[in-house]
Amino acid sequence: MSRKLTIALDAMGGDHGPDVIVPAALDCAARYPDLHLLLVGDEGRLRQALKGGSAALDGRVSIHHASQMVEMHELPSKALRGKKDSSMRVAIDLVKQGQADACVSAGNTGALMAIAKFVLKTIPGVDRPAIIAMMPSRTGHTHVLDLG
Repeated sequence: MSRKLTIALDAMGGDHGPDVIVPAALDCAARYPDLHLLLVGDEGRLRQALKGGSAALDGRVSIHHASQMVEMHELPSKALRGKKDSSMRVAIDLVKQGQADACVSAGNTGALMAIAKFVLKTIPGVDRPAIIAMMPSRTGHTHVLDLG
């Protein structure tokens, strides 16, 4: 990385939430000195998960509180309308406000896409967002779209 990159990370998402996401975030931040992470979620749980984490890597990892979380089984419409202070929504809002360059979530994919499309909109001429994944290939890697 050659410039500071700030990522809002939905630290409550996924099947195992902060217990898995926070250690992985700290490992990633330790590898990339220009990376700044905004861990979004329940402040108490995140502080507990950060204990012993190299003093949050000299301030490059911080907590942004959110009082709600989107469950993996929730309908995207319920998350969009009823959880405006969810870790997922707050992380996406941080991108819209310019406080983060990107949002990452391991949570409910349908809710993430619905919230992102509603909050961030799409580029003119693009009707719906796509999911991209990097897969290994014989010459390194390739990117594949729509793997949701």
